[in-house]
Order: sequence, then structure tokens, then C-alpha cells
Amino acid sequence: MSECPPAPAPAPASGEAAEDRYHYRVIARALRMMEAGGPPLTLEALAARMGMSAAHFQRLFSAWVGVSPKRYQQYLALDLARQLLSDRETLLEAAAGAGLSGTGRLHDLFLRWEAMTPGDFARGGDGVQIRWGRFDTPFGAALAMGTERGLCGLAFTEETGFDAAFADLASRWPAAHFTRDGAPLSAWIRAAFGKGGGGGAGGEARLQIIGAPFQIKVWEALLRIPSGHVTTYSAVASAIGAPGAARAVGTAIGRNPIGFLIPCHRALARSGALGGYHWGLPVKRAMLAWETARWEAANPASPACDGRKPAAGQGGPVRRG
Repeated sequence: MSECPPAPAPAPASGEAAEDRYHYRVIARALRMMEAGGPPLTLEALAARMGMSAAHFQRLFSAWVGVSPKRYQQYLALDLARQLLSDRETLLEAAAGAGLSGTGRLHDLFLRWEAMTPGDFARGGDGVQIRWGRFDTPFGAALAMGTERGLCGLAFTEETGFDAAFADLASRWPAAHFTRDGAPLSAWIRAAFGKGGGGGAGGEARLQIIGAPFQIKVWEALLRIPSGHVTTYSAVASAIGAPGAARAVGTAIGRNPIGFLIPCHRALARSGALGGYHWGLPVKRAMLAWETARWEAANPASPACDGRKPAAGQGGPVRRG
């Protein structure tokens, strides 16, 4: 049954989950203000526009991402994606050679994944039980879906709305049976969004990847991109042995059903443009900024992603020739 149910009110959130949702919504509002153009806003001006004191606004930002609002505003600058490409582009072939695989440690989460059999996929998920629930995350409200083997869908609904996200995910497995029951998924969601920064809550996030063979190949390549790093659509195409298929790769990336955990937000256009994001570009920008800030906080000796050159002797990142 793939019928979209009426959008119920979210289950009562824990204090921490409700705080995450509140933080994201404030940051999303600030993001829209900064994108409106004009000179950069001071902390005081931005806080005033949102009806907050500067001190409260600073505490809120620091709690969400771990750095000051001024530093975070730098991460949100429109050239962040271009700077990430310059400083920390991931060569997927090198990542594969380092031993990252579907059953190993992937970016900064411990993920284990398996793909649905081609036969099950061809049958539209007939006979598959998919449970779903609504959760709060650092990037706003989310809809999670999963089988007994792992998460098969994770949509961020702040920009798209719940109904559209549910219909989108459910349409991918039209013959599956959907039941509202988020409890079996909650441990995987906690492992995905722990306070340690892209994980860290303990436990293991399991995924069951449901897609066509070409899509799964593309999504597997995305899993090699570490948090705080990016790659390009053309690099993904080369990594899967299809260097002339960047457009098809972009389509497959856009069809990724498990946002954030299969990190399609880390794929950019070669020009440095953000490209698209299925769940809304504000969400993609927030994810990149959140991961960049946390990566740099954990790697203080590395050059910051703010346009500064690496100091002498630090050594720059590996770049594509």
C-alpha cells in the first residue's frame, strides 16, 4: 500500500530533538536573510531581525554547530562550495584504495548497508514491510522509512513538506506495505545524528539500499566521501567507470532516497555551484556548513576553509589533476 496518509502531528519530541528542530529553523531563517543580498549582517542586526538578543542568538548557533555565529556565517558564504572543491575535493578512487567499503567505516558514521535484491526491486517491493516515522534532526523535521534490515528512506521535510516527501519515497516501492511505526528506526536515527558531529551517539546505522543497479553503484561511490569533504558529479562518473555519464550520474544522485547518510549533498558541479538537492538547497547548504565547521573543529591543524592558503609546511590536500 503506497497511499500517503494524512500528515499526523509529529510524535512528542524529546527535549534534545525539539531543540535540534528549533535550532535548524532559526538557522534556516538566518540563511534566507543572508541570501537576500546586500552587505553582510552583523550578529546584532541578524539577531534583531529574528527578535532575539545577540547573546541568545550566539548561544543558539554555538549549540547547533559548535562554532561562533561569525565563523558560521563564513561557512554559509556563497563561495563555500567552491572553496571546498579547492581545498578538500575527495578523489573517490583514492578513498576506495584506502579500504572504505560497504561493510566498513564510511565517512564519520559506522554504517552497514546492503542492497535489496534486483528481483525485489523489480517487483516494486512487493511483500516488503516498510515502517516509517517522523523525527527531529539538526536539519529540521525528517521522515524516515526502513525495513527490518535498515533504513531505506530519509527525507528532510522543512522545505518540501511532509505529504510531498511521503508520496515521493512511497512511490519508489509502490507494492510495499507501509506502517507508521518509528520505534524500530529510532536507534538508527540516533546513531546518524548524535551530538558528536555526524554521528557519535553510539550504535550502528544500518541501511537497506533500494534502487536500480546503476543507481546503487552511484550511491556506493557517494558513501566514500568523508564528512567535511566534497566531490563532483563528473568525479563520481569516473569512479564508477562511466566517465561520459555525468548527466546520468546526476540523475541517480538526485534519486538518492536516504538523505545525509548517503551523502549526495557532498556532490557539487565542477564549477563549484551547489547543483540541486532533492530536499531543498537551504538544507544542502546547512549540511555542508555544519559538516565543515565540525570537521575543522576536529582538525585544528588543517587549513581552514575560508580562502586562506595552507601555512608553510602544512601541505595541501590531494587534488585532481
